[in-house]
Amino acid sequence: MRQGWRWFGPEAPVTLDEVRQTGATNIVSSLHQVPIGRAWTEAEVRERQALIETTPAGRTSLTWSVIESIPIPDLVKRQGGKAKAEIEAWIASLEAVAACGIKIICYNFMPVVDWTRTELDYITPTGATAMRFDHERFAAFDLFVLQRPGAEKEYSAEDVARARAVHETMPEEEIASITSNITSALPGSTTEPLTIPGFRDRLLSYRDVDAKRLRQHLIEFLEAVTPAAEARGVKLTLHPDDPPRPLFGLPRVASTADDYAALFDAVSSEANGMCYCTGSLGVRADNDLPAIARRFASRIHFAHLRTTTREGDGRSFHESAHLEGDVDLVAVLRELVAEDKRRAAESTIVFRSDHGHRMLDDLSKTVTPGYPAIGRMRGLAELRGILHALGAKPN
Repeated sequence: MRQGWRWFGPEAPVTLDEVRQTGATNIVSSLHQVPIGRAWTEAEVRERQALIETTPAGRTSLTWSVIESIPIPDLVKRQGGKAKAEIEAWIASLEAVAACGIKIICYNFMPVVDWTRTELDYITPTGATAMRFDHERFAAFDLFVLQRPGAEKEYSAEDVARARAVHETMPEEEIASITSNITSALPGSTTEPLTIPGFRDRLLSYRDVDAKRLRQHLIEFLEAVTPAAEARGVKLTLHPDDPPRPLFGLPRVASTADDYAALFDAVSSEANGMCYCTGSLGVRADNDLPAIARRFASRIHFAHLRTTTREGDGRSFHESAHLEGDVDLVAVLRELVAEDKRRAAESTIVFRSDHGHRMLDDLSKTVTPGYPAIGRMRGLAELRGILHALGAKPN
């Protein structure tokens, strides 16, 4: 298995030399500066690739192995195959990436909002901080800040009462913070930042898109792009919904094993693969993570390895240290190692630690939310230890 590290580019707080010091050898990155929907050019990809792969004398070499992500425009999610110009631009980006020898592309199909958290610095018992999704605060935002029409029908009377009580005690700065966290797009997001009015309008544009229709639009997208991926040896890896359930009345279609099975049945090409994110899938107690890895082993080309701890009734959760929480990463890695041993060296699974705690010196620094250096390095070291214990030497 290949040790990856998500790097947000030359302006990121974590430098490439610091990535080398973590032990990672494979870079996971994207052209975040390119507007959503505009085709990437080969020249742009090669410029970023040269920055990553040009190795200073005496330094460990790095390889840009995974694109995370090429954003899928909103129109594709709402119209599917009818959004021909947007899909053609996406294929052009795929072709530019493939021309540079990068053969794994991650993407997601979450409408309006990408990965969602209500809190970025939840204080853990160790004093480190973690990201958190607080269901009551999310409901308070949905019902009383966003004031989404019809939202109250999707919550129980008890939920509404608790959300109202929470909202009444929230200071203005907390309301501003949760509004920013949800509407402004978290790091690596592939959706557009929105104002509250813009958010309501975007939600309204999905009023006729239910789960069945959204899944069909995803299938139409895959039917259009998979031939180009196949022809160039590219593996497409769909990231799970985060959290893996409907938000704001919007459907989500990559939350369970059955969701992925439906997509693989509809588009059987081996180019149609999975980004196996244990943190996202692990939020649901009904997702059996080792079983999912075993069932879809041949489809897994990229893995986000992290754990979350479900709170209360299971709707709230926070990011855990990598060897804690509700995901058994030893059991998960046992399955991934078994699959990895069946593969040629150039096709082994790229994995990365994900969403590390903010800890030690990072507590006093400006860091990318969810992506501090030290917490992720701790996670990578723990994952590497599991792999060595399983007899698999990571590279």
